[in-house]
Amino acid sequence: MGIPLGNATSQLFANVYLHELDDFIKQELRERYYLRYCDDFIILSNDKNHLESLIFLIREFLIKRLQLDLHPKKLIIRKLTQGIDFVGYVLFFKHTLVRTRTKQRMKKRLKEAYEIFLQGKIDGVSLDQRLQSYLGILSHANQHTLSQAVKNAYWIRNQCD
Repeated sequence: MGIPLGNATSQLFANVYLHELDDFIKQELRERYYLRYCDDFIILSNDKNHLESLIFLIREFLIKRLQLDLHPKKLIIRKLTQGIDFVGYVLFFKHTLVRTRTKQRMKKRLKEAYEIFLQGKIDGVSLDQRLQSYLGILSHANQHTLSQAVKNAYWIRNQCD
């Protein structure tokens, strides 16, 4: 599935449009461990065959009722010990990590933001807002080293004032 990114109404539209999917999975399929955020969802089960049968049922429902389909590259069945890749994080039983791709994008954007700050194209407030945003993302994960690097960048920025 897919919705426009960056659009403030995307989350609302996804919730309204996919409410039928929620009902189908929870009421008709009676899946107890189901979670959806916008157009991403996970279903937990100990039975791989059961999950494979759900794929068929959910795909059929989406095509017939909502004119949507599951994205074949985003359809993954794996063990919980491998972590659940969901909404920018990889979730494990006892800890949470920021997805590698998210970390790479974060480092690149912070470096770019610092460079345009040094060029005078953005002010210190804008740079601070970006740094604080990334610290917020990291606060939900066990990423002490990366979080410390962002905090160090924040400290360096404050020394430039």
